[in-house]
Amino acid sequence: MQSPLTDVNASEPSATPPDGSPKAKGNGRRDRWADHREQRRQELVGAAVQALLRHGPEVDMEQVAAAAGVSKPVLYRYFADKSQLWVAVSEVVAARMVDTIAPAVEQVREERGLVEATIDAYLGVIESEPRLYRFLMHQSGDPGIHQVIAGTSRQVAAGLARVIGDRLRTLGLDAGPAEPWAYGLVGFVQAVGDWWTTHGQPISRAALTDYLTALLWSGIEGVRASADLPHELTRAHERIVP
Repeated sequence: MQSPLTDVNASEPSATPPDGSPKAKGNGRRDRWADHREQRRQELVGAAVQALLRHGPEVDMEQVAAAAGVSKPVLYRYFADKSQLWVAVSEVVAARMVDTIAPAVEQVREERGLVEATIDAYLGVIESEPRLYRFLMHQSGDPGIHQVIAGTSRQVAAGLARVIGDRLRTLGLDAGPAEPWAYGLVGFVQAVGDWWTTHGQPISRAALTDYLTALLWSGIEGVRASADLPHELTRAHERIVP
């Protein structure tokens, strides 16, 4: 009898078989096996996160397997090596960051509040799991993890650039700075967040958010009001803002 794994690797028929046929039942088994495998994989990723938080950055596959309640050979059925497992963990953390930051940015309508909300949301993710964040950032030399982190930064920056661009256009200003400002904001907060966790969060999240917002907003406001901006754009802003 063929195993489920053999069925997963079987080639698909060229035509859809009638319901109830052996081939249709085989397709159903493949689908159920794929769903089960993905669910099991996510459970193992969750166990890896818990093992990392419990044992620190030197956690090994045996400790992960113990946290998952499985043997190491079972773990290796889902992940070829430790690096592949940490990439999967980084994807979970990255998705959490995007899910937290994106709604916070979209809900803000006042410009300074936009900067503040972005910083606070990012720091909030770090604050919830500082050891996990620090570990992943310090593993960014791994090509797979670096790709995930870079992709997440681009995703957050792209959404932020869109919102900043909309705000600038509403004020009658050139939206050209939106994208570099967004990427600069994300990179800046990443660097400070790394410092914050490495030094054991020496100041509160609220205080750090205020400090960074004051610095970044002063820069944006200064550039916007600068004499280097076209005079008609500066005048447009002055007509709108009391």
